[in-house]
Parts: sequence; structure tokens; C-alpha cells
Amino acid sequence: MKNIILALFVLSFVFTSCSKEDKKCDLVETNNTAPANETANVETYLSGAGITDAQKHPSGFYYKITQTGTGKPVVNLCSNITIKYVGKLTNGNIFDQSPSGETRTFKLGGLILGWQKGVPLISSGGKITLYIPPSLGYGSAPNQGIPANSILVFDIELINVT
Repeated sequence: MKNIILALFVLSFVFTSCSKEDKKCDLVETNNTAPANETANVETYLSGAGITDAQKHPSGFYYKITQTGTGKPVVNLCSNITIKYVGKLTNGNIFDQSPSGETRTFKLGGLILGWQKGVPLISSGGKITLYIPPSLGYGSAPNQGIPANSILVFDIELINVT
């Protein structure tokens, strides 16, 4: 009888560890940073717009947290984030946004580097504005109406993390 109980214990341990392994995140965070000239351009934009309370992230983007959130934090790049957002150029033109009153869900690791590094600064229920230099955004290639080498401004509300 003891052998049967021991065998069941070992089997349950093996199956439990396999299921945990299946949930492992294979996406790797990068240490990319924006070049100094891009960071300087973001600083020039912020200064000209009268934005004095944005903080600089070590990777070179700036951010302003308006609500830290009290819910679940982002765990890793495999986290699915449910958000409401507006993406603008520095001239105020909106190039993308979640539909009015609706949310969108994305895997964090599938988004631009500025989001990968910025969204984890808040928990669900939080709100943040990101000021992203080109190399942490869409870079030198035009993308769906976004001119090459654009600074991007995103207002993001993190609704949920799974």
C-alpha cells in the first residue's frame, strides 16, 4: 500500500512540474536603449510642450504615471494585457486607439519595446503616458501612417493582466 501511495505522489509531482514547465515564458527581455540624440529629441519635445513631470527610464523613453494601479502586476513578456489606449504623434494627430469604450488584449512581448518596458511600471487599474523615441517604437520605417523616426506618445490604461 505504501508503494502505491509513493507511486501516486511521484506521478503527481511529475505531472505538476510538467504543467508548470508548459507555462514558462520563452520571450527574453532586451536591454536595448535609445541613442542619446533620440532621447534629446524627446526631451526637447517635452520641454516645448511644457511637460516637466515626466520621468526618464534607463532605456531612454520618458513616462508619467497618473495612477499606479492596485491590481495584478505584469509578470513577464508573456503576460496578456487588456488595455484602453490612444497613440499620438507629437503634433497631436492620433494614429491608433482602442475603440471607444472597448478594450484590446495583447501579449506584451508582441508590442514595441517602449511598451514592453513601460507598461510593467504600473499594475492593473493603472494609467501611464509613454513618450517613446523611434528606436523603442517603430524606428526608421514608416508604419501605418506613422512617419519614419517619429516620437510616439501613448496614453495607456491597464485594465487587466493574465
